[in-house]
Amino acid sequence: MNKNNILTIIKKEFARFFGDKRMVFTTVIMPGLLIYIIYSFVVGGIRDTFESDKDYRAKVYVQNMPQSVQPMFEALEMDITNANNLDIEGIKTLIEKKDVELLVVFPAEFDNAVANYNVLDTAQVSPNILIYSNVANMESDNAETAVRNILTSYEETICNKFNINAYTEETANEEFNLATDEDFMGQILSSMLPFLLIIFLYSGCMAVAPESIAGEKERGTIATLLVTPMNRSHLAFGKIISLSFIALISGLSSFLGVILSLPKFMGSTIEGMPTNIYTTSDYLLILGIILSTVLILISAISIISAYAKTVKEASTLVLPLMLVIMIVGIPSTIGGGNVQTAISWYFIPIYNSIQAMTGVFSFNYSLINVGITIVINIIYAGAFSYILAKMFNSEEIMFSK
Repeated sequence: MNKNNILTIIKKEFARFFGDKRMVFTTVIMPGLLIYIIYSFVVGGIRDTFESDKDYRAKVYVQNMPQSVQPMFEALEMDITNANNLDIEGIKTLIEKKDVELLVVFPAEFDNAVANYNVLDTAQVSPNILIYSNVANMESDNAETAVRNILTSYEETICNKFNINAYTEETANEEFNLATDEDFMGQILSSMLPFLLIIFLYSGCMAVAPESIAGEKERGTIATLLVTPMNRSHLAFGKIISLSFIALISGLSSFLGVILSLPKFMGSTIEGMPTNIYTTSDYLLILGIILSTVLILISAISIISAYAKTVKEASTLVLPLMLVIMIVGIPSTIGGGNVQTAISWYFIPIYNSIQAMTGVFSFNYSLINVGITIVINIIYAGAFSYILAKMFNSEEIMFSK
């Protein structure tokens, strides 16, 4: 194989792409920048609007406060007011106006009613606690949830027959959740990043392949290359290598935007969690998976672009491939870091990449499976490159109008 011919094609593609500042901005810089802005400020701002102010103390009115639950209410970070001698209907109006968050009405003699209640006596009516709130008010909704939680916990203690992980002197220092902070972060990242990475890489390939091949067919400039004595396979390999590099930096730009915006996007979810949980070898494995995935994506889209007569037609023809990628990638977002262990799954292109990346991000991978993924992707990319070279040899395909 004549390396000079391939290098010539690579230089030509680089000159075409990097010589166009607008294309560089829209393909490389803008995706990562937009993702960072959207995830950091827009999505983060929307999330903040639906979260209560941590320093805000809800105004809660309680009628007929029982002695049994009074300490629980006092432990809540809320302003509790005795409503025994107040206008209940007036308090309800204040809740409607969002000036007050909650009204809790206990039955009179609540503690006695609870003590005398017999669940086996069907004629008895259990004590009923009334809670008035305004679900359109976030503080009111959160206050109701907190009150319901303490009342539910109290109800469980009344008819308690056994405990699960109860706090005692013996269990005071016992940790029942054995997941580490790294495991927790790995589960979060493995449910997000593999799918996002595949989408970003595909978008990068989509941004460059149709224009490079279908675009040159549409403009007629590819005919100049095809009439030269250059081997058509050299042309195919040169385009795939150069386009893969461009698509890779576009995908990595988007990936960088996600990583930089992750702390703001996830807010308190990752507060206090370790940020440097992956080793150099982990990053190298991810890089190897990404590189092999870009090769197979760019070669597949190049074949479709070579078949198309125009850039518009190529963009339409690749949509089914996008749908397949999304269908294959969505299960990884709900798998919680669980991956396939059977080697046979890693012979399926795209799916193997998502599984391999999920495994690395969740610390649940096999080097053999990751290695098979990279090798299989390269083999598929080589086969697609061979098909592309055959298409370049077809006058009927390359010169069709």
